[in-house]
Amino acid sequence: MSLKEKIQKDLAEAVKEKRELEALVLRSLAASILNREKEKRYKISKQKPELKEEELKKESELTEEEVIEVISLEAKKRKEAILEYEKAQRLDLLKKEKEELEILNKYLPEQLTEEEIKKLAQEAIEKVGAKDPKEMGKVMGELMPKIKGRAEGALVSKIVKELLSPKKND
Repeated sequence: MSLKEKIQKDLAEAVKEKRELEALVLRSLAASILNREKEKRYKISKQKPELKEEELKKESELTEEEVIEVISLEAKKRKEAILEYEKAQRLDLLKKEKEELEILNKYLPEQLTEEEIKKLAQEAIEKVGAKDPKEMGKVMGELMPKIKGRAEGALVSKIVKELLSPKKND
């Protein structure tokens, strides 16, 4: 069963069992996935106008990685909202966003630890032969496809920057 199908199945269950927050989150997620598919279909239709409707529909279905990308974006929105609500001390909204994030996290691959990211970043640095922060783009280009959806880009970026920065003498 694909991730998209699992989300649809879980949505139907949540609605049937009257788990309102879960249904709300999964409905929103399903809509985001559908929107991404529509964007993809539009782009493909412009690139390949000769495609028949069925072929176009098939080609514009999201891959598992693309679905994970959509879920990650939704989770990121919740994390940003959580930070804002913490600053504003809106505990009611904070609780709701944390619950929504928990629901979304069930559909994401297990997240890498900082140690695992450092190890993978070090391997990428060695592979591309990067020596300083100016070569960060090369490292990120090598590294991100391997960890996509399993770590936040901001954290990965911070770790790579630290690893590429010249060590200061104690």
